[in-house]
Amino acid sequence: MVEAGFTHHGVTRVRRVWLRIFLTGLAFWVAAVVIIFVTGNPNLIPTVVLLGSFLVPVTFVAWAFERRETGEMTAGLIFSTFVTGGVLGVLGASVLESFLLHPSPWLFFGVGLIEEAVKLGALMMLTRHLRTRSLRDGMILGATVGFGFAAFESAGYAFTALFSVDGLSLVQLVQTELLRGLLAPVGHGLWTAILGGVLFAASERERFRITAKVLVAYLGVSILHGLWDSMHSIALYLTLVLTEGEQFVATPHGWLVEPSTDQVNIFTAMEWGGLALVSIIGVAWLLVLWRRTPRPVRLAWATARPPVVPAVGS
Repeated sequence: MVEAGFTHHGVTRVRRVWLRIFLTGLAFWVAAVVIIFVTGNPNLIPTVVLLGSFLVPVTFVAWAFERRETGEMTAGLIFSTFVTGGVLGVLGASVLESFLLHPSPWLFFGVGLIEEAVKLGALMMLTRHLRTRSLRDGMILGATVGFGFAAFESAGYAFTALFSVDGLSLVQLVQTELLRGLLAPVGHGLWTAILGGVLFAASERERFRITAKVLVAYLGVSILHGLWDSMHSIALYLTLVLTEGEQFVATPHGWLVEPSTDQVNIFTAMEWGGLALVSIIGVAWLLVLWRRTPRPVRLAWATARPPVVPAVGS
């Protein structure tokens, strides 16, 4: 993010607020992790969970806020969209997935359809009063809702990872937060940014319009979402199909495949390669949309007061 101010010579000074947010939050998270490992103080667990889950999403929202096109998109709107949109998205998706989805090979695509619909609904509700809408502003606000959803969802995953059969596992907690933090930029924020941009571009000033382009974008990001979530299962299935000599091992819960070294390598390559392919498609789609509009004039966080020039003869 960029924060503008004036030096004593009247020259604009630029500060990268998003970078300071990231570095400060990262330092606090690392310090909290180190202290909790050294002292064993469980009171710091919520601090680690919240800092680790919100750091990357908040940083990307702050970075995107610099690229807004109109002054109507204020910091207050971004904050309320991030928090409210994230909470509404998580709650709505949890309820709908519990009642509508059942175990099947298409489960993850059902999750994608539901979660993208819920995030789109939250975006429309929270921005219905905007007087002007542009493609880029839609992408920024869509990303804000998506990153809010990702932050609250990551907090839930991190909290769940804390519990293991051997008791509390701080290692699993830290690993989960690191992994989800690294993958956050190419997840919920990316998909909802695409959908928000298409929605705003198709909408008039007074109301939203669900056009054919919006529906195609919704189905497209839902498919990317479903492929992302199901990539582990897809890689596992393809590995078993492409390799021979499966070795089954009896366990108290049934029969499991004992993978060979080659199978492990193939599975890992397919899973991460699939995730990379989905990410590349999403980022390319986002860039094509972003470049469809002229480069905006970047606005500062707040309007700085120009220096006072004394009157002649005073």
